[in-house]
Amino acid sequence: MTPEQQRQQAQLTFAASGADIQVGQAAGCPLPIEQLLLTTAASPWVRRHFASGLTAEVYQIEAGGRLWTLKRARAQCKVQNLNGQTSFLNEVQRRAELQALKQQPAWTTALSGIVATQYASYRQGLLLSPWIAGEAVQEWDERRLLQLFASLSALLQLGFFDWDLCPGNLLDDGQIRLFDFGYMYRFDPLRACNSNGLLTPQCHAAERFETRSYYAYLLDLEQRRGSAAALSALELEKRIALECYQHLRQTLARRGASHNVLAWLDGIIGDWQQALRHDLARLYLREAWRSHWSDLDDDLQGQTCTPLTLQRLDWLTDCLDAQATELQRLDLLQDKPVAAWRQQLEQAREQALAWQIGG
Repeated sequence: MTPEQQRQQAQLTFAASGADIQVGQAAGCPLPIEQLLLTTAASPWVRRHFASGLTAEVYQIEAGGRLWTLKRARAQCKVQNLNGQTSFLNEVQRRAELQALKQQPAWTTALSGIVATQYASYRQGLLLSPWIAGEAVQEWDERRLLQLFASLSALLQLGFFDWDLCPGNLLDDGQIRLFDFGYMYRFDPLRACNSNGLLTPQCHAAERFETRSYYAYLLDLEQRRGSAAALSALELEKRIALECYQHLRQTLARRGASHNVLAWLDGIIGDWQQALRHDLARLYLREAWRSHWSDLDDDLQGQTCTPLTLQRLDWLTDCLDAQATELQRLDLLQDKPVAAWRQQLEQAREQALAWQIGG
């Protein structure tokens, strides 16, 4: 079995065992657990209700003189695959591990962007955290990118790989906060590229951020301010990611990382250095195609498509029409005829329209 299959099997076994995972103590909650479990949008302690979550319904509640985030797991996750079905269990597992690490002086500052957990119980389907008085990121400037990559570097060093760095999982209150860990898995950073071992080296922290968030932002930037602005924004992000990866490589090398891991990081670092010196536009095209196609595929597999899915499809279709020769030269079409790609994109559009989700 692959590392991913082993993890999935372990989680299914745990889910069937009847055992629980808890973080914190019920006595530390601002309301009795019974009240939290019975919370609905009409409960007097609820200030806001967010019903669009795929794994859980989220409430802003007021209790004990402050605001809290209450997550209640859905009986059935809206993501129609195995990772979706085990995402709440996975989040509680990560919350337990991260909360313990946040309390260690050596990691308190480095993990300051990771939301604290007041209480969590897998079997009760309950998560309680301090409310983050932040907003979704509208503009990725230097400060926000530096904070995000600092958090990602700490997580990678500790063996946490987040596959879902989407806009809905990142908030800014002066500090970029990560607060949803349903698709964050454990891995050995000295021996593996990510939680699937060495099998998917194309997937790494910067790629996950770009695929799930940043290229959607660049797509919007292209439409609002033109390609030059988007290219400049990519250069800023790549320079910050490059510095992060260089530091990560040095840290992992000191800790005895394998030749495979160091060579893999060297390849990414060298590719970015070359592009920043000589051909950023080609890198933009290559990684935009990868990001939009990969995120589209994620949406289709989970049957969780949105208007953004359709915008990505528009970009891919327009790019194929305008730059098919360059896409072939960059080996992005995988020796498949352009006509076959057009047919595949048309089929994807039909599916994306059929699988639009509310919220």
